[in-house]
Amino acid sequence: MIIMTLNCGSSSVKYQVYDWTKREVLATGIVERVTQEGSRILHKIPGADELEIARDCPNHREAIQLIMNTIVDGKHGAIDSIDEVKAVGHRMVHGGERFKKSVIVDDQVLQTFRDLQSLAPLHNPANIMGIEAARQVLPEVPHCAIMDTAWHQTMPAHAYTYALPYSWYRDHGVRRYGFHGTSFLYTAKRAAVLLGKDPFKTNLIIAHIGNGASICAVKNGVSVDTSMGLTPLEGLVMGTRSGDIDPAIPFYMMDKGGISPEDLERTLNKKSGVLGITEKYMDRRDIEEAAAKGEEQAQLAIDVESYRIRKYIGAYAAAVGGIDAVVFTAGVGERGPTIRGKALEGLEFMGIRLDEEKNRLSRTKNAETIISTDDSPVKILVVPTDEELVMIEDTYALVSGTYDVHTNFTYSFQDPNYVNMERNGCIDRDFLKIQGLDKIVVSPVTGDTPESEECD
Repeated sequence: MIIMTLNCGSSSVKYQVYDWTKREVLATGIVERVTQEGSRILHKIPGADELEIARDCPNHREAIQLIMNTIVDGKHGAIDSIDEVKAVGHRMVHGGERFKKSVIVDDQVLQTFRDLQSLAPLHNPANIMGIEAARQVLPEVPHCAIMDTAWHQTMPAHAYTYALPYSWYRDHGVRRYGFHGTSFLYTAKRAAVLLGKDPFKTNLIIAHIGNGASICAVKNGVSVDTSMGLTPLEGLVMGTRSGDIDPAIPFYMMDKGGISPEDLERTLNKKSGVLGITEKYMDRRDIEEAAAKGEEQAQLAIDVESYRIRKYIGAYAAAVGGIDAVVFTAGVGERGPTIRGKALEGLEFMGIRLDEEKNRLSRTKNAETIISTDDSPVKILVVPTDEELVMIEDTYALVSGTYDVHTNFTYSFQDPNYVNMERNGCIDRDFLKIQGLDKIVVSPVTGDTPESEECD
């Protein structure tokens, strides 16, 4: 059975083609600059060079049609016919309170997403356009929506309620929702496996650190608090988003700086975070390089970002009441020892003891590692996330009628012997590049998969 996943942004469409029977990724790619000039598709199949095709895509339907044409291309395709695709899984950023788990999309579900657009004006419209376009191109197959917010629907009212007029919540849905749910679900389940614990007797703090960043408190296997709120703007310092600020600052800047509400929203979402502090860098690698050369604002960005993470770790440890592990994931979380190290400074009194050498070695997206000292009461794990696999498994289970909310459902990656075969094909190269990495890997590595040309 061939399953496709689609992740539609306002100007991009990411995709993956997956063979469920063989448990293999057949193709991945992205269409960039959708609705803009210079749009193109970047398409990868295992064992081949990346294919780039320039093609005008004035809307998401054209982008998805381009994807369909590419994956069945006689020379560069992954499958023989589009009829082989039996289901499509779609990322949906915001499901509000209406959805506590993934769902098969019908007209009523799609209308509910439209009704929720005001809660995620930067994300949901693009997600909806993608679903509508894909249903036009593939009208005969089931389409499934996997919500970022669903994982956090276990939060208690005292965690998701803001101290605002209650009518704002009752009438307009103003509350904390949280995001990165598929990432937190995957990493929470994997962390329980690595710790050898029942997932519903496991307490964690998970830090998803990338261009977008959030942190989640997990008590007995479910989300009880998270740093992002009504929108993905609240919480940690991010690539271009401010995270937590004094709510009076926007009013102050409208008065003193003459900034319009539209410009303020754009600034808080796209011109703040580490980009705002450095005034020129968003990539953490560039920031670290600049800091090493003595650029004070670059060093300040590192200090501010890591300090915010450290504060949340302390707060969430108190909220959970004792934790088994701190887990880092996503691009910076997986391959950013500097941020990880500074975020954990001074937490030894909480039983969180970082091994600096292990932390330095852990710079891979292809294996799970442990970077705490051997005697650390609280373990520190680095778990590369796999949101696409969650989308694939939810989609298959929905179509086959076996799906349920995650507390009543078991994923393949909860098996202690689970091996991610695509990553397994790359880990030997990482072992050669990073001497000693193999000593801190805690996930199974078979060595049976040939090295992939897609490794980086």
